[in-house]
Amino acid sequence: MPPSETKTRIDWIASSCRLLQSTAAEFARTRPFTGLTIGTAIHLEPKTAALLTTLQAGGARLVATGNLNSTQPETIAYLSAHDIAVIGEQTTDAAAHGRFLDAILAEKPDLLLDNGGDLFARVAERGYPALRGGTEETTSGRARLAPLRDAIKVPVLVINDSPIKQFAENRHAVGQSLFESYMRFTNRSTNGKRVTVFGYGACGKGVAACFRNAYSVVSVVDVNPVTTLEAHLDGFATPLREQAIRGADVLVTVTGAPDIITAIDLPLLKDGAILINGGHLPHEIAVAAIAADKSVVETMRYPSEGIETFRFSDGRTIHVLGEGHMANLAGPRPLGNSVESMDLGFTLQARCLERVAHGIGPGHCVVPVPADIDAAVAEAYLAINR
Repeated sequence: MPPSETKTRIDWIASSCRLLQSTAAEFARTRPFTGLTIGTAIHLEPKTAALLTTLQAGGARLVATGNLNSTQPETIAYLSAHDIAVIGEQTTDAAAHGRFLDAILAEKPDLLLDNGGDLFARVAERGYPALRGGTEETTSGRARLAPLRDAIKVPVLVINDSPIKQFAENRHAVGQSLFESYMRFTNRSTNGKRVTVFGYGACGKGVAACFRNAYSVVSVVDVNPVTTLEAHLDGFATPLREQAIRGADVLVTVTGAPDIITAIDLPLLKDGAILINGGHLPHEIAVAAIAADKSVVETMRYPSEGIETFRFSDGRTIHVLGEGHMANLAGPRPLGNSVESMDLGFTLQARCLERVAHGIGPGHCVVPVPADIDAAVAEAYLAINR
């Protein structure tokens, strides 16, 4: 019997990202990022480590920081051991996070890999003439950066606007991971639970489908009547917002917009309701305003479980998971989206950064992934998995 070898979860993830492994092997030959520094502000978790080491294989110097609340210490240690500079640590403090972002830009990166628009928003505000451009991962980031095109003035390719990202990660993987996160946080059943999903974009579609497949009774709320009609024709209940809140055992936000559930909604929430956010930023559920509301008479926290329980003067309680942060990267054992979905999405990231480094003009500012990159990544993934 051969000797055994102890491995980490990061090693498991890296070996499972077969498309990134193939891309890294190619980059080691072609070295598309030789002499370039890539600055990143993205969730620092095991799958991100696979992306950053792929870029490093292409000759890049990497300087990285995380997003609010999602940085994992073991990932920092792994990246540091692989000569990737990490700035900061896990934090929920927006001011501290801002200092980490400033430190990334102080390194004068040639390319930015952004997640939520934090870095490019600073570029728009302050200017950065030496920047070649970069990528933005999320719906929230695209919405934030689109009005800033005239100030950014460099190519920014939006990964979220790739059809691959929409169906592979947003619809399938976010749906699965938020469902898994509900189970991981609560250890409660879904059978017969009334679940209200706010937002019926790609992420909302996946969340609604996963809870329905787990025998929940699912309602959808969306501000767009056309999208609401789609949810109706997909077989989901589409009550008016107040009714959807009143009837829900579980309320899930996946909109990319702020203040979806606020203190104003507290009288509507039923006793024992569970609130969980799947959006990128921790502002869809107004947790601070809820905690400060005069109707709250007691707050109970379960730190190791990532659960806060608020008791109201009328005796009702509600439960907030992960302090309103993106639940699939919060709380106990935050695993995030599936390996396969991130393998696809992060290969899109790598290929888009390669394109920005070599051969795309400033007119491509906050635009979707080029169609030829989508096609090449899809073909490569299918070839590996046939």
